[in-house]
Amino acid sequence: MRDVPILSSDDWDIDGHVRHISDEFRKGFEAVARVPHPAVTIFGSARVHRAHPAYAGALAVGRAFAEAGFAVVTGGGPGAMEAANRGAQEAGGTSIGFNIELPNEQAMNDYVDWGVTFRHFYARKTMFVKAAEGFVVFPGGFGTLDELFESLTLIQTRTIRHFPVVLFHSSYWEGLLAWARRRPLAEGMVAAPDLDMLAVVDEPEVAVASVRACAEGTCDHQR
Repeated sequence: MRDVPILSSDDWDIDGHVRHISDEFRKGFEAVARVPHPAVTIFGSARVHRAHPAYAGALAVGRAFAEAGFAVVTGGGPGAMEAANRGAQEAGGTSIGFNIELPNEQAMNDYVDWGVTFRHFYARKTMFVKAAEGFVVFPGGFGTLDELFESLTLIQTRTIRHFPVVLFHSSYWEGLLAWARRRPLAEGMVAAPDLDMLAVVDEPEVAVASVRACAEGTCDHQR
């Protein structure tokens, strides 16, 4: 097998690139250290408009978590993220945004109390996990699905501690879950307990209860 040549520092500023990544992780961990606990990370599409049911749902969930004493962390952008930040802020809670630099220049929404903007998705996703006691996932596209499946992979492989992953709006997720049972589960690609990592809810209070139970050490997998 032929070795692939490694780029030299003359071809690429390796030291500068590594230093930039290191600095971004440091900035992220410093931000995580500021997040009050308990906290929840809420994911969802940036494309959700204010009349969409997912916006109203994320608004209610952000408010419910704030009223329960949780800080709310989102990706800091528009859509479902804005709604969750807005709900938390309007309820007097702590509203945090971990934004990302994108070619279309996604701006931090107006309902973030304080936030950090990342350049690299992998650094940002690490901070979502480190900052919170649980995830709530609203309808979304590839980015939301990436965040969902990365969290499930980390829990399944015991790379991180087990924490609740809540899917909100059952009608949006039912097709994905049916496929997961019909193909990956039936063909032995995942085990039944892997699917049990997911809770599917339609009520803000149930979402809060699911995350709060694990934060207090009383959810099913901790018994």
